[in-house]
Amino acid sequence: MKIICVGRNYADHIAELKNETPTDPVLFLKPDSALILKQHPFVIPEFSSEIHYEIELVVKINKVGKYIEPQFASKYYNEITVGIDFTARDLQQKLKDKGLPWEKAKAFDGSALVGNFLPVSDFDSLENLNFELRKNNQSVQVGNSALMLTKIDDLIAYISTFFTLKIGDLIFTGTPAGVGKVEENDVLEGYLENQKLFRLQIK
Repeated sequence: MKIICVGRNYADHIAELKNETPTDPVLFLKPDSALILKQHPFVIPEFSSEIHYEIELVVKINKVGKYIEPQFASKYYNEITVGIDFTARDLQQKLKDKGLPWEKAKAFDGSALVGNFLPVSDFDSLENLNFELRKNNQSVQVGNSALMLTKIDDLIAYISTFFTLKIGDLIFTGTPAGVGKVEENDVLEGYLENQKLFRLQIK
């Protein structure tokens, strides 16, 4: 199982971090050791003083695929949820400044949270999904899949030209604006169309 993440897929988030808008989707990977186990907290690592939350829609691949055509991409997943791509922002900036890869800032142990999955059949359209992150009962990120620069099925098609997709692979589809720092004892809750799909304690 691998975790494939998409960066810079919402214009407002690109603007808030003062990044350039990419011509193609930005991809990076997290190992399976990045996944936070169910009922476990997120523990702030000692190598960063600025860990940011980034809520994202996440789909789970259910069949093997390579060079998938966009019109067939919906056949390769049937569940969706929200998750968090944790980022060591201070470390990421240092790596970016040196032109180095992001893995130490993005793929460290415990850097990925996945909520409870729902059948995609529960929703009329995946191109108009509302999702939200609340920190300590305050809304901090609100997104809608209609604002994605590259839609889910097109992402799957694009990703599959580089990586064979396998059963159980997770695709994090990008984060909207509103990312911010976590502190010890924060509580993060993720919602998809007003259904709470995760609750996470920060340690």
